[in-house]
Amino acid sequence: MALLIRDAEIDGRRRDLVVDGGRITHPDAAGAVTEVLDARGGALVPGLVDHHLHLHALAAARRSVPAGRTRDDLAAALRRAAPDATGWIRVVGSDDEHLDAATLDHLRPDVPVRVQHRSGAMWTLNSAALTCVGTLDHPGVDRTPDGTPSGRLVRADAWLRDRLPAAGPPDLDAVGCELAGYGITAVTDATPDLDDAAARALTAVPQRLTLLGVPLGAAPPPGASAGPYKIVLADPDLPDPDTLAARIRAAHAAGRPVAVHSVTRESLVVLLVALEIAGRLPGDRIEHAALVPQELVASLAGLAVVTQPGFLADRGDLFRRDVPAAEHGDLYRCRSLVAAGIPVALSSDAPYGPVDPWSVLRAASTRHTPDGDPLGPHETLTPRQALDALTAPVPGAPPRALRPGAPADLVLLHVPLADALRAPEAGLVRATVVDGRWVHRRD
Repeated sequence: MALLIRDAEIDGRRRDLVVDGGRITHPDAAGAVTEVLDARGGALVPGLVDHHLHLHALAAARRSVPAGRTRDDLAAALRRAAPDATGWIRVVGSDDEHLDAATLDHLRPDVPVRVQHRSGAMWTLNSAALTCVGTLDHPGVDRTPDGTPSGRLVRADAWLRDRLPAAGPPDLDAVGCELAGYGITAVTDATPDLDDAAARALTAVPQRLTLLGVPLGAAPPPGASAGPYKIVLADPDLPDPDTLAARIRAAHAAGRPVAVHSVTRESLVVLLVALEIAGRLPGDRIEHAALVPQELVASLAGLAVVTQPGFLADRGDLFRRDVPAAEHGDLYRCRSLVAAGIPVALSSDAPYGPVDPWSVLRAASTRHTPDGDPLGPHETLTPRQALDALTAPVPGAPPRALRPGAPADLVLLHVPLADALRAPEAGLVRATVVDGRWVHRRD
């Protein structure tokens, strides 16, 4: 049984392609064709890859209340919101670092409310929620000068999860369908320290799945592969370089490169010093690299960078306001890294950044912020470079060629590739194939 995709634009010319047994096959070697799809000249390209996202958090965000951009937006959202099946209101995407329990009590005191900061690192609870979780014995509990809990909890997800009412499993099937609709055929879940149940649940998505959170010495669940070992450098509680180097050495000894979360210049410096101590392993990578000073670019040689220019489109106006002007060119570097020979892959960091890879492509090639102006325009990629960074199977690798023997992970567009790159948007995706199977059809 084989699929014939007829009259597709492939590598700049129109031709047919046959899929059989999960692979691209030479027409003469294929079995009996059982389905024919007329591409009508639309581009057929390798499937898109999101090299860094958080599937459980994305599924949870889809059943949460968006905070909006301002405190007035949050107030309006809370007025409209109804508690979920657990009796709580869960809000995501807040930009307000100074939100506290007293403010939330003023906005919505009648039910437990928890609001996640857009970074994913902090929750703010109202008084009703603080009462429900009980004794606040986590080191991430923020307190006012008189010792009263402010309502803010920093990097306390696991602790908080143990004290929340069970909400039922998130709908990962729906998330997988959403990703397929964008043309995404492979994902890397970047959530650290996954337990067995959480890792197994992620295999519900139809995409090829890589996990950074597989513990050292453990095996990934069937249907997934283990990627580099995730290490989070959390400001302001950064480890000393020797301590970090010991973690890196342990990962390398287990045969795993490292994927290190770094969003500040301070954390980047600590990481680079630790790598000098521990040594580097092929496949070591930096997650985010949100701020890379020009003088440190050359020091990244031998590492890959997985970055998210989509944050510029989502909140670049806030970066322009809050980040010193001298550092604007250091934000989410792309072009200068590529020019220095450093492998760069693009990703979403969803749900904390926009999940749509076509918006990521636009952001990488324009660096436009919500106010319409570019931020760090000298760091743009060409649209084709951005697409290549979204289709590489691993950071820095070339996109897969659509040749006989290659995996049949494909995206069919409604239009030729040049048209798509001039005006990239998700509505251009007509069909998505993973391992030779349809996972999305828009016909």
